[in-house]
Amino acid sequence: MPDFPIGFQRLAERYGITTVQPLFTRSQVGKLRRRERVAGQELLTWPAQYEPADSFRGHFEFGLKYERLNFEFFSRLFACVDPEEVAAWVREAPTGSYARRTAFFYEWFTGGRLDAPDTAPNVPYTDAIDAGEYLTAARADLVRRWRVKNNLPGPSGFCPMVHLGPERERGWLYDVAAGVRQLDETYGPELLLRSAAWLTFKESRSSFAIEHEGDRSDRVGRFAAAIAEFSGRMDDVLSPASLLVLQRAVLGDDALRLGIRRSPVFVGQNSFRAQIVHYVAPSEELVDGMTQALREVERRTRGANTVARAAAVSFAFVYLHPLTDGNGRIHRFLVNHLLAADGAVPANIIVPVSATIAGTAKGSADYEQALEVFSRPFMRRHAGSYRFGQQRICADGVPTDFEFTQTADAEHAWRYPDLTEHARYLSAVLRQTVEHEMANEALALRQHDRARTAIKQLVEMPDADADRIIRSLRQENWTVSNKLRRALPELFDSGGALHARQEAIVAAVRAVFDDAAPDTQGGLEDDEPLP
Repeated sequence: MPDFPIGFQRLAERYGITTVQPLFTRSQVGKLRRRERVAGQELLTWPAQYEPADSFRGHFEFGLKYERLNFEFFSRLFACVDPEEVAAWVREAPTGSYARRTAFFYEWFTGGRLDAPDTAPNVPYTDAIDAGEYLTAARADLVRRWRVKNNLPGPSGFCPMVHLGPERERGWLYDVAAGVRQLDETYGPELLLRSAAWLTFKESRSSFAIEHEGDRSDRVGRFAAAIAEFSGRMDDVLSPASLLVLQRAVLGDDALRLGIRRSPVFVGQNSFRAQIVHYVAPSEELVDGMTQALREVERRTRGANTVARAAAVSFAFVYLHPLTDGNGRIHRFLVNHLLAADGAVPANIIVPVSATIAGTAKGSADYEQALEVFSRPFMRRHAGSYRFGQQRICADGVPTDFEFTQTADAEHAWRYPDLTEHARYLSAVLRQTVEHEMANEALALRQHDRARTAIKQLVEMPDADADRIIRSLRQENWTVSNKLRRALPELFDSGGALHARQEAIVAAVRAVFDDAAPDTQGGLEDDEPLP
């Protein structure tokens, strides 16, 4: 018997549906039951006894039972399926959980009402999606019409999906709180608090580096102050008022344009030949509603897994691109804010994810690759859906000649992105940041403290002079430079010879760092003051 598709893939073929983000699962009938990974997707083979009836009802029920959900596909499917097919199913099986869930999904996605009676009140409620597999709302809404618990992470205006998998397969999902507790136990709360100021500054500077903007101290300092002031301390971070506060804090009051955008926007680059478009954000007429829906996602997922919801909210924000300026920095601010708001880290501790992203070429490339999980296939579908036409001035004062012509089709993808890979990416970044970036900063600070103490046991001096000695000796590979001799001539004579006390200072400082060197090149930089 030749293999042929069943489930959601069969319906996609029957209704001529293609999606921006492809169906993760493809089911087929074959001789033996097996599960394979092929090109990053799941291929399930089922013996003939599992083959469903070749109908909407048969294949959709099979998909709900056995396959990973794709809400963009649901949105496109319910836009073209005959509502009578759904209504007839639920009329024939009024207590069936799959029929009721399908009826709920139809009305949720389309806003229409099926020609079918309400479910009897004595029928037990069933979850809309499996809370053991997906990021869901911490508190479900009861839909009495279908006796369905609406535990979707967002409203129909915007609802990202994150597939977590069963508990036994969640080793990839990093426990940030446990990682930070381990740092606290290893280095102590006092060291972590002292390093927080430097980590905040480093996060700010790295965030500007990601945006390919200059390292101007005023802007870096302003963003660092915003992180310190607001991270974990905004109850409704995605409200228009909060976003304006953040935007002003990040960009300054003199920024040219503030507030929710009222103009089209694309992410791309200019060359002397043409404008290159890498991604088109939702059209300006959709922004208000989708931003309000994302605000609801943040509210509904409170109490759910912190890493998964931080990924869903922060990456959804950058794809929505709701502000006229500052979207990238606020996208990364949201990660730290949600970690603190959920209690995964103390509000005064910064997890410098931007430093991990911008710290290496691989970090930057991995970040771009994470963004392209959605943007690249989106642009493959919509490469011919935009043009540069007549110049006009938009409602927010932005001049533009950009026009996007396929908003209705793009809405299915914009409103229902699958952000599973983004959660996996953010989890890996957080693990690297906590266990290496933050650990190295704490270790470096402890080493400096011990080196200071070692120097002062030999010669009493101000901290600033001790720090100068430490930085210079490390930079000059444990030799006394002429610059250091000139700076502290009373300690290091200009003749070039080291007397016993000077040799003791060099040996004492070197012993501290040789005893416990950081495992990477992290730590305080030589030209930075100690916190």
